[in-house]
This record gives sequence, structure tokens and C-alpha cells, in this order.
Amino acid sequence: MSADHGSLEADHIRHVPVLLQEVLAALQPAAGKTFIDGTFGAGGYTTALLNAGADVIAIDRDPDAIAAGQALVERANGRLRLVQDVFSNLDAHASGSVDGVVLDVGVSSMQLDQAERGFSFRGDGPLDMRMAQTGNTAADVVNTYKTTDLIRIFGILGEEKQASRIARMIEQRRAVQPFERTRDLANAIETLVVRNPKVKIHPATRVFQGLRIFVNDELGELAKALFAAERVLKPGGVLAVVSFHSLEDRIVKRFLADRSTQSGGSRHLPAVGLQTLTFERPAPAVAPSETEEDTNPRARSARLRSARRSDAAPRDADFSLFGLPRLPDIQVERDR
Repeated sequence: MSADHGSLEADHIRHVPVLLQEVLAALQPAAGKTFIDGTFGAGGYTTALLNAGADVIAIDRDPDAIAAGQALVERANGRLRLVQDVFSNLDAHASGSVDGVVLDVGVSSMQLDQAERGFSFRGDGPLDMRMAQTGNTAADVVNTYKTTDLIRIFGILGEEKQASRIARMIEQRRAVQPFERTRDLANAIETLVVRNPKVKIHPATRVFQGLRIFVNDELGELAKALFAAERVLKPGGVLAVVSFHSLEDRIVKRFLADRSTQSGGSRHLPAVGLQTLTFERPAPAVAPSETEEDTNPRARSARLRSARRSDAAPRDADFSLFGLPRLPDIQVERDR
């Protein structure tokens, strides 16, 4: 690979990645090291890693992100490989062990800013929300799922207290006119759940969060990606994950605790059947500074968790430790 480590600035980067300096401090990129950026997005973390002299394998399931990143691939002179895939497959794209994995979980600012992608109701667009732009849309879910399923999606993934009322309203309205646009759904929810002027969050925000997480199987993908990172990291390699809400953060916290802490024994009796510790004790969780929160409102809920890989062999994937919610099958037949 090329030894040209000059500064690489991606023309398509429109947003500074959250907790960038803190992520770099955890990963410690340098020439001769290789990292996986499992959530390429607008290329912010990848660009910083390249500027530090490292080689990068970057992954994103969104074809728009892949297309926009080609200019950066060219400027990297062989030090960047950009792959379209879900990040749960990240270990399939490294020929050997890597020095670090970074994941910036959730929707990207680039996706939120494009009304035609349907992730936000700030602008009106089709009720889509698909990161990979394939499969079922949010409109498919809203217009075809049973009321009980919608309640679980809104209540568990969106953490919406009015999930039952909203789901029943949707069932009645879609029988007359299906929901196809983001503003239509948001307005219907706001009409039902009268907006409290003292509350900054829009009444539809949590419903949109739940739909987006469900449509893209974000929690399942995150869980799989953590096991994949364990498999691909070399001894001493670092896993760094930036999450934005409690559901994601809980998954990361449980994984690192399970992989770095023994349980089952006491100071009097040894533990039976001790598990192999595949990570060292995690670093304390890091939150954005007040300055970053002031300049980037998206950063306010962010948390960075990181840990260093031990020299132990990877363990079998155990999804039971996450306590993932039982939800309906993501694949549904559209009503024709």
C-alpha cells in the first residue's frame, strides 16, 4: 500500500463525526495499522484514521454513502477499501486480524438531512427509512402490521409511552387512507397526542425512532457486529462504539461486561466453568464535552465505550446476554 500519508479531506463530508478526538484517543491510529470503520457514513472517522497514516477497511450498507465515498478512495492511494455491506459482516472483509474497529451506531446525519430517504419529518418525504434501500419500508410496516406488533415496535424500540393509542389510531386511519409520507404520519400523531409546549421533543419522534430501528434491524445488527469485532481484532486491538440511545448503549455495555468480567465465584469459593475473557476491562464511558454539545446537538445523547482485545480465542456468540426484545418478522407481504 502507498506510504503517502498526506491529509485527506473528503469533499462529501458535511458533518463532523461525534466524539472524534475521543475515538482517536482510544484507537491510537498510526502508520502500519489497519482499522475497520463499520459505519462509514460521510467518511469522518475514516478520513481521520487515514490522516493518521493508518489503512482502513470501511463498510456501509447505504449505496449513497458508498457512491459518495469513491472520491476519498481515489485520494487514499490504496489505503482505503470501501465495501457495501451490513457491519455485522465486518469480519468477512478483513484478510487477517486488525488493530481496531469503530462503530458509530444508528442513522447518519447525512441520511437524516435527505428528506427523500424518509428518516425524518423535518422535511416531507416518502415513509421509507431503509438504510440499504432494499426490503420493506416503514410504510409497509405502518400499513400492514397488526396493531399489537406496532405497539411493541413503538413501545419497545421507540420507548413511546403512548404506543397503544398511536397504534390504534394508525389502524383506523390506514383503513381509509394508507400512510405514505413522513409529514402525514407525524401530523396524525401530533393531532392525537397533543404537543406539550414545555416538552421540546415532537410527539412523533419516538415512533419514528422505533420504526427506523425495526426496519433496519439495528439492534440485531449491532449484536452481531460486536461478535464479529471480537473475531477480527488482534490481541491489543481496540473496539470503540459510539451509541446514541439507551437500547444501543445497553447492548454494548452488556457485551463488554460479559467478555471482560468473570462471574460465578467468590473470595471463598472459586468460580466453576470460568469463561475466557476476550477483552480487557473497558475504559469508562465517555460523553461529549459541553463545547461539542453546543456545536453539535446530535452529540448530546452520545456515549463512547471502548475496550482492548485480549489474546484469548474468540468465544461463541451468545445472543441471550443482550436480552433483545422479541419482535415480529421484519419481512412482510405487502398488501396489494
